[in-house]
This record gives sequence, structure tokens and C-alpha cells, in this order.
Amino acid sequence: MPNGLARAAIRFKPSAFVGTFVALMMAAMIVSACGILLETGARASVPPTRYADAPVVAAADQRAHFVAGSGDSRSESATPLPDRARIDNSLVKKAGSVPGARTAVADVTFPVQSGGRSVTAHGWGSTSFTGEKLTAGRAPQPGEVVLAAPGASVGERTTLTTADGPRDFRVSGTVRAADGAPTAWLADSDAVRLSGHPGRIDAIAVLPKDGVTDDALKSQVARALGTKADVHTGDDRSEAEGSEVAYAQEMLTGIGGSFGGIATMVAMFTAAGTVALSVGQRAREYALLRAIGTTPRQIRRTIATEALLVAPLAGAVGVLPGIALAGWWFGQLKEKGAIPGGLDLSVSFIPLVSAVGAAVLTALLAGYAAARRPSRIRPGQALSESSVERLRFGWIRTPLGIAAAVGGCVFAGVASSLTGDDAANAALGIVMLFMLAVALLGPLVARGCAALFGLPLRGAGASASLAAANSRTNARRLASAITPIVLAMAFSSTLVFMHTSEDRVAADQQREGITADHIVSASGAGVTSDGVTKAARAPGVTSAVGLLKTSVLVPVGSGGDRWLESASTQGLTGSSRDLAKVQDLDVKAGTMASLGKGEIAVDAKLADSAHVRTGERMTLRMPDGTKASPKVVATYGRGLGLSQVTLPSTDLKHHVTSSFSSEIWTKGAAPAALTSLGTLQDREGYATAQSTDRQVNAWANAVMAAVLGGFAAIAAANTLVMTVLDRRRELGTLRLIGSTRRQVMRMVRWEALLVAGAGIVIGSAIALATLVPMMNGLTGESPYIPPLLYGSFAAAALALGLAATALPARAALRESSPSGA
Repeated sequence: MPNGLARAAIRFKPSAFVGTFVALMMAAMIVSACGILLETGARASVPPTRYADAPVVAAADQRAHFVAGSGDSRSESATPLPDRARIDNSLVKKAGSVPGARTAVADVTFPVQSGGRSVTAHGWGSTSFTGEKLTAGRAPQPGEVVLAAPGASVGERTTLTTADGPRDFRVSGTVRAADGAPTAWLADSDAVRLSGHPGRIDAIAVLPKDGVTDDALKSQVARALGTKADVHTGDDRSEAEGSEVAYAQEMLTGIGGSFGGIATMVAMFTAAGTVALSVGQRAREYALLRAIGTTPRQIRRTIATEALLVAPLAGAVGVLPGIALAGWWFGQLKEKGAIPGGLDLSVSFIPLVSAVGAAVLTALLAGYAAARRPSRIRPGQALSESSVERLRFGWIRTPLGIAAAVGGCVFAGVASSLTGDDAANAALGIVMLFMLAVALLGPLVARGCAALFGLPLRGAGASASLAAANSRTNARRLASAITPIVLAMAFSSTLVFMHTSEDRVAADQQREGITADHIVSASGAGVTSDGVTKAARAPGVTSAVGLLKTSVLVPVGSGGDRWLESASTQGLTGSSRDLAKVQDLDVKAGTMASLGKGEIAVDAKLADSAHVRTGERMTLRMPDGTKASPKVVATYGRGLGLSQVTLPSTDLKHHVTSSFSSEIWTKGAAPAALTSLGTLQDREGYATAQSTDRQVNAWANAVMAAVLGGFAAIAAANTLVMTVLDRRRELGTLRLIGSTRRQVMRMVRWEALLVAGAGIVIGSAIALATLVPMMNGLTGESPYIPPLLYGSFAAAALALGLAATALPARAALRESSPSGA
């Protein structure tokens, strides 16, 4: 049961617990928001659309599984595929012959072109579960097509351009499409043959006999197909429709897990510091309690009871804005197309209870740690230490803090000698270790800052000199105020300037690497090989190549810590000689004079991350997950701005849904003929459009920086207000000995400037120590820090420090006038 002392402390001195309440509430908000996103990612599922009326669906796994290491260090990761994985057509017969199956239908979807328009093609058998009905004519036979297009009529001839070239078909029937989009249905055998993936299909829809349950049929189909396909029912059928759900799961679990882990640790650590500050500010009370005979156990029990009274309420209040934050974040991701529209936010009791429990546990541990010494020392010593801050440092915190600082320096040295993602991964440990060192060595760091920054203050007048002396004498109080500002500067700067650095390098590489005069961005399915030939033969065009834009998965990392990373890819239609005229890739090693079948050119940084050189074979996964080992014939330096991987489109087109070129790059004049192939842009317009896309991709980093920076800023303001309000007696004494209100306020402002300046310098140093090796490994360049953006961060920290001290100081001075002090 809560003891009366704790209840009395909260009842009669609620202001002493306001700062603790705010810190724990904000921590619960961060934990609950990230937990909700993590749970949503773990449970992500959307209702199927295409397979809504197909009770059982068999399809390939839409993730690439990668095993690294062996034995105890063996690890397996699953990465969503850039394009659809497919299964063998021969499995249709097996699935349809199981007990309980009425029929099994091979489903295939691929783009074709008709009269310059993009048309979606299917096999006619899919209408058995999609429900389209003929409005005229009959079902297609080989060489025939059923169309859902304005103006189509039975008996006419039409030309459909497929991956293998143009084909003539007779229109055997017409259908009114549900969504009004141009659609074509071929005979099932034609659809499988002309899809660009001969012998491979998207999925198998299995329809049951009357009275057969979905689960029973799923069991039979799974037994028949074994490991050759995954079998789905219910909402899991959406996984057979592509990788959208897998990408959403990866993004949400990444935000909720990876970022959430860092954010939770920062939130808990900051809240613990606030709780410790609150306990430390009541050292005089505990000393008096010890002097009148209170036992150490009673003091610890009192602090624990206070935590149990404040923390659950703070956590319960914090989860409400946490739910709102998660909902806003989730809605923004959905609006930007990062997650499917049919996916809903999952809010259960698990992350909410976890957030409240984390707040309670943090308050208990921090309170016990802070009360450990005042509850154990002798009463007389307690009274003396409550009046003057002790100078010696803890035997546990100091060695741990020194070890963290040394570890950060070692990681920085290791990261500077690595390249690619190895450097980036090593750099991530730098910021965490240095932040841990600052938190553990807070009083030492604060005293050093007070000595360093206090030197110029000593000659700036009485108020500034008094501020320097106060900072040196009250190092623990100063450390509590500096740490949140360091957090805000370090994490926000790292997240934001990582993007500005990559964006700057990408923009420079684009500006130097795009030598084409004009670029045609295809609409719809893309541009056929005939379209590329037409562009190359147009009057005024001296060179033209088609580029199929997609991504491949490349194993990167070292030793047992390896994973599949998505790399931007361009498939070349045309000669590598013409490619050199429209793109300056800055070849570093090898040659791209004749990029042939089974050969590949890669970005030099990607090659370093994958540990391959020219002349060696590079193991990778094609967009549909197929394993391949092309020979590396060249490495180049401008992959970040152009494409990280270049290979012939003939090696790529059977592994993507659309084998048409995404873009045509031309050299020479731009005739009117090019405008019929798509959107025509010059090199400046194309680069600007790509920059806009990068800005959209950087939104997630900006939100993470805002969440962490905003939390740290509020924690800093909360801590500063707590420290100033705790100094009412000190400020009143200054007024009693003759200091004017202006002099006292000037002293407080100098202290705020010292705190903010120290936090800005230390936070910036940590961010720089992280960014330099990270960007050197990722881009080979130094980090780019826009002066105005950095200046706004520093100005915000200064304004926060001044506002969070000036306002409570004025209030404290009004309460402690010379007559009342």
C-alpha cells in the first residue's frame, strides 16, 4: 500500500512532480506510437482485390530469403522483391487434381500495347473468379482476344504489342470492364506464352467443390505442391498479389522496431534523467528525514511509492497522444503511397500496456538509483551534501562513461577505414556510444564545459562571472540541462544531414553524368524496342538507347553480417557505345565498350559493399527473385545519381512484369516524333524531377528527426524549467543581498547561453563524428551541412534555452521579492 509520506509529498508539493510527469508522459507517447506501428507491421494484411473470389490461391513467396554465416552465427533475412515472383505452370495440373478441388486456374497478368495505348492482358480462365461476363461474342481461342475497350467489335482484327513483339488477333468477344480500364483477355495458352515469362505464371486460383471448406482445400493443395509454392486463404491472399504488403511490413517494422528501439532508448534515458533530477532536487528533504530517524528502507519505499503514483497516470495520459502520433504517421505513409490503401492501423492493448509499463519501470529504476546514496549515508553527512554538491564522481558511472567514449572513438576509427554499408553500420554505433558517454559522464562534461565556456564569461561583467561560477559549482544540475540539448542536436543533425549529403552527391552526379540532350519518360507500360529504334532513326537524333528501370537485390556486408540490399538498375536496349554518348558513368575500372549477355557494370561503392571486382562474378537476385551470377566487366562512380547497376535488357526483361523500356535517352535534336513516345524532357528538367522524387523519399528521415528532436527539445525545456524553479531560494537570496531583478535575469540568461552553447557544440561534434565516416563510406564525399539549416537548428536550441529559463525565472523572482525572501 502506498505510504502516507509519498501521498503527502504529491498532494502538498505537486509542482515537484510536474517535470517527472511530463517526461514520463512524453516517453510513453514515443513508446506507444512506435509500438503501434511495429504491431501494425507485424500483423499487416489487406483484403485481396483480384483474388477476392478465389478461396485458395497458390503463389510464389514474394520475399527473397538470404542466409548468412554458419553455425551459431547463422542468420536468415527476408527482403521484399522489387517485382513479382512467379511459379511454374506445370503446378496447375497438380493443384486441380487434389481432392475437393473443382478446378485450378492459371492466372497471369502482363502489359501490352494497342494503338499506342497501354492495355492490361490476362488469361480468359481468370474470369472464373473475377466475374467478367461477355457482352458479345464468345470466349477466345488461340489467336483470338476478348477486349474491354471503347469501340471494339466482334470479328475485327487488332494488333497487340507484347514482350516478343507485335501480334495480330481476331476479336472474338467484348466485355464491359468493371473499372473501365482497357483490358484484353487471351486464351490461357497464349497468355502464358506471350507474357514474357514462358512457362511461368503469377498464381494459381483453386476453386472448391460444393461443401469443401477453404481450410480443407488449402491443406490438400499445400500437400500437393510442397515447397514449390505458398498457399493462401483469407486476407493472406493479398500476399499473392505482389510485394506491396511485404514492403509495408518491412517499412512499418523498420520504423517501429529499428527507429522505435533507438527512440525508446532515448526517451527512457531522458525520462530517467528527469526522474533522477527530481529526486536529487529533494536531497534536503531526504537529509532531514534521515536526521529524524527515517531508515534507508523507508526512503527507498517512499520513492518507489511516488513512482507508482505518478508513472502509471503519466503513462496512461501519454498513450493518448501516442495513438494520435501513430495514426498521423500511418496516414501520411498511406497518402504518399508507401503502404497499401487497404491496410489499417492496428491498435491493441499490447503497445499501450508496454508503454505504461516502461514508464513505471523507468521511474522505479531511476528513482532507486538517484536515492541510493541519500538513503544510505549518515544523517549529518546527508545534510551537508544537500547544501553543497559533492565533487567526487561515482565509481560505476565514470568507468562506464569512459568506456563508452573510448568505444565511440574506436568505432569512428574503424568506420573511417571501411567503405559502403559496412561504414554506415559502424557509424550508427558512434552516435549511440557517444550519447551514452555524455549521459554517464554528465557532471564531468558539464564541469569541463563550465570551465571552457566560463573563461570568456569571467570578463563579461558580474552577472556573467556569477553565471560561470554557478555552472562550475552545480555541475550535476548543468549536466541535466545539457544532455537533452545534445540529444536533440546529435540525432536531428545526423538524420537530416545524412539526407542532404546524399542528395548533394546525387545531384552532382546527375549534373555531371547526364549528357543526353533529351529524355523520353514513357507512360503506361513503356516503350517497345520498335519505339527505341524509331527514336534512333528520327531526324536530328544521333544516338538513342532505351533504359528499363527497376531494382535488383545484392548481398552486401561482411562475414556473418550480410543482407540483401536493393540497388537501382537500368537494362540497356541499344549499344553500350550509344549509352556512353548519353550517360557519363565515370568508369573507374574495366570497360563498358561491349556490355554483352551475362555481363554487368556496377557502381564502385556497391562493388566494395558486395566485395567484388572487375572480372569476378557478382551473385545477385533479379527483380523476381531469380538467382544470377553475371560477370562484372566495369565499375563506375556515378551510380547514386544515375543507376547502381547496368546490364543488357535481354538479361532483365524475363524477370520483370513489364519488359518495355521505361525511358529513352537521346543525343541530338528533339523532333516531334519523340513526343508521341512519352513525356519529353531536357536534361535539366529530368534532373529536377529526380530531385523532387528524392525529396519525397527523404520525408521519413525528416519525420524521424522531428519526433526525436521534438521529444528532446521538450525534455530540455522541461529540465530547464525544473532547474530554474528549484532555485527560488537562491534567486531570492541574490535579491536580498542587493542584486537587481535585471542583474539576476542577466545571470540566468548567461547560464542559458552556456547550457545551449555546450549542448550545440557537443551534439554537433557527435553528429559530425557519425556523418563523416558514414558519408565517406556511402558516397566517398564529406557530409554536406547547409549553413542555413544548421543555423536554424542552433538558433532553435538557443531560443529554447533562453525561453525555458527566462519565463520560470521571472515567475520565481515575482514570488521571491526582497521583502518575502
